[in-house]
Amino acid sequence: MDRVPMTVKGEVALRDELQRLKHEDRPNITKAIAEARAHGDLKENAEYHAARERQSFIEGRIQDIESKLSRAQVIDIAKVPHQGRVVFGSTVQLYNVDTSEEVVYHIVGEDESDISKNKISINSPIARGLIGKSEGDEVTIVTPGGEIHYEVTEVQYV
Repeated sequence: MDRVPMTVKGEVALRDELQRLKHEDRPNITKAIAEARAHGDLKENAEYHAARERQSFIEGRIQDIESKLSRAQVIDIAKVPHQGRVVFGSTVQLYNVDTSEEVVYHIVGEDESDISKNKISINSPIARGLIGKSEGDEVTIVTPGGEIHYEVTEVQYV
């Protein structure tokens, strides 16, 4: 069974979503299906079919979350001794050698990634290229858009 790495915040977010799906969304969709059934002919009842589709999505998401939580390897970066190395859960400040731009990435689990918040998945090309690097290291990351040359300027364990 493959372990699923996630941060403490990531685990909390998944547990919150699971709670909402089971105790709010699931009962609401059950009511919506019952109401749609009451409207009669199910063959031509768009509300019924939409509600059943939504129910299928909710049940699938519940199973997905439960599976991930059962395989979760929760890593509390605050408890990891700071050694200046890029590890899962760390926040990395990078200097783009080619463009002179700085960027900060937080390396998180697959479900937590959100590029708009600079949270990148441990499985992304950038994260894979950074893992194990130390402050001051230069690294070339191969991305679908081409090579990027970074210098690791700071690693935080927060």
